[in-house]
Amino acid sequence: MAGGSVLLVEDEESLASLVQAYLVQEGFTVSSVASGEAALARIEREPVRLVVLDLNLPDMDGLDVCRRIRARSTVPVVMLTARDEEADRLAGLGAGADDYIGKPFSPKELVARMKAVLRRSEPAAGDEPMLTLGDVAVDRVGREVTVDGATVELRPKEFDLLAYLIQNRGAVFSRDALLERVWGYDYAGGTRTVDVHVAQLRRKLARPDLIRTVRGAGYKAIQPTNP
Repeated sequence: MAGGSVLLVEDEESLASLVQAYLVQEGFTVSSVASGEAALARIEREPVRLVVLDLNLPDMDGLDVCRRIRARSTVPVVMLTARDEEADRLAGLGAGADDYIGKPFSPKELVARMKAVLRRSEPAAGDEPMLTLGDVAVDRVGREVTVDGATVELRPKEFDLLAYLIQNRGAVFSRDALLERVWGYDYAGGTRTVDVHVAQLRRKLARPDLIRTVRGAGYKAIQPTNP
């Protein structure tokens, strides 16, 4: 995504100031708000490249903020929170977050995770801007997917997984390999995440044979049979 700033959503003033100062030092343009409603309003008004979202906000739960962001935008979200149990991480990722970092954290780690999320969400130079397989088309620049010309709404990781499999059509990838290449090497979730996203893609695309299960090996994308 060209342009736009990082939006920091954090109500703890001292932490927000520290994180903002570090991100600016690292070359990011940063705007900061202290509530969920302010974050949603800012996203409506201005282009945002990435959101760093605290889970505990004064006006609403960060999970609800993430869901509302995801309902209107594919902007990457890194969740920032004191809750670091596996169930909380899974809840955040299930709400549409791209990564999850627990407090206390080092600003250096936050920046590394942000850059990793941006690398996965923004097409690299030389990547094909448009991918097609059968009547499924993936616009990697606009981050849009169409099936037989009709737009299909996907969550960010569903989009990334589909694009990766179609880009490497015919190749079989294990669940661990897909976790590393789509979610990132430091992703804390299990391989069940891949199965859930594949099931969602099959349902939303209405092309259940586009992503084939290779027993004992993983998944691959193949030419779908249209219904």
